Amino acid sequence: MRSRRLAALLASLFLLLPAACTGGGDGPSAAPSTDVPGDIVIASGRDVTGRNGIRERLIEAWNDKYEKAGYRARLVELPGSADEQRSQLLGALQSGSAAYDVVNLDVTWVPEFAAARLVRPLPEELVDEDVIESVASTARWDGDVYAVPFNSDVGLLYYRRDHLRQAGVHRTDLDGGMDWQQLEELINTLNDHKPAGYEKGWTTQLAAYEGRTVNAVEAFASTAEDFALTDGEGHYDATVDELAKGIDELRRRTGQPYVLPDAVRSDEASSLSDFAAGRTTFLRHWPYAYRTLHQSFTGDRLGVTALPGRAVLGGQNLAVTAGSRRADMATKLIEYLTGKESERCLLDAGFAATRSSAYTQDGVRCTVGAATPSATPTGESPDTVPRDPAGRPAYARGTLLPALRQAVPRPRTPLYGAFTQTFTAQLGALFTEHPPGDAELAEELDEALRRALPD
Repeated sequence: MRSRRLAALLASLFLLLPAACTGGGDGPSAAPSTDVPGDIVIASGRDVTGRNGIRERLIEAWNDKYEKAGYRARLVELPGSADEQRSQLLGALQSGSAAYDVVNLDVTWVPEFAAARLVRPLPEELVDEDVIESVASTARWDGDVYAVPFNSDVGLLYYRRDHLRQAGVHRTDLDGGMDWQQLEELINTLNDHKPAGYEKGWTTQLAAYEGRTVNAVEAFASTAEDFALTDGEGHYDATVDELAKGIDELRRRTGQPYVLPDAVRSDEASSLSDFAAGRTTFLRHWPYAYRTLHQSFTGDRLGVTALPGRAVLGGQNLAVTAGSRRADMATKLIEYLTGKESERCLLDAGFAATRSSAYTQDGVRCTVGAATPSATPTGESPDTVPRDPAGRPAYARGTLLPALRQAVPRPRTPLYGAFTQTFTAQLGALFTEHPPGDAELAEELDEALRRALPD
């Protein structure tokens, strides 16, 4: 039975997008070129909750409400990686070749699309006090609200309780969190008493894409409480000494005694697969992995806790395009999709909700279809996610919500594409056979970032 479950999990991993913090997709790629009266077109990456996922069901619920008035929303899924989706959206909106009314933007894209006037300002009241403060900050640029948080994301630490038991560790519940030194001590114990199939302590996403940027920002931000790579206007704002400290911390975390060597080529799907196969005991990943892993692991074998140090904030925000001819109704659609009930639906289905009420108010419930799978013909529930008495994922209130509140953003700049490409490429030297020293790499990174993010 365990073998069949693991096989099913590994097969499902091929459906996951290998891009940090954003939904990807292999759905329809054609941009809508015809302007159907009353149609409100939403461009988005792939819904990680699968076919007929919660996003689609929320859209259909809105259609039930407004279709008689002559309006109908429809979703266009963009294919490819996050970078490819960004390029598609930029090209389509700049050229006017696609009749998109609403776009689902990675939180790092909001400054770029706002500064280019590709999306329009929205009413302030759409981002109210119920929206988690750290998440709300991703909606604004240059003093205005340009997008509304739809679903959030944050780095978490998953761990194998069964591995800890096999290694003789008495404390297998790590819900209270720990620092990196404590994590290293646990890994040293595991290295001395290896569970079956175990190779190294932890794995993450260090391939040359956004995953490496995320892991590096987490390491850099953990070196100082107020560390930032850009200022409030998106200009480069770091020193060589600060970069050297960040590089040293990243080197420490990814050293051979601790990290799986394959991590330097891993994305979300491959790192999840390595963890599920038992090659590591710890995994840095996103909230959607909670649902995926519980398809094969019971609670006594799997745990999740806060990531040691600082965790990066991710997620997607909804914006109305500057060229939309149905901006008022598009705004109403966004208001519905990001409202209290919708956010509770997203949380129940496996996303990280953006509103505190989804985590803390039991009276806020999802009434849109079923956020979790319905029972099988035999009466058994296919929903394997542990849940609290109010039906939320069990880790949501005690682990996920605090992690979101304490999360740090990636640099906010209209030139984020240039930043992440430069950051990822320069830090690649750290994972070569003969890496440069911290000071040397810091000077090279400083020079490269000054070119990528000019004043």
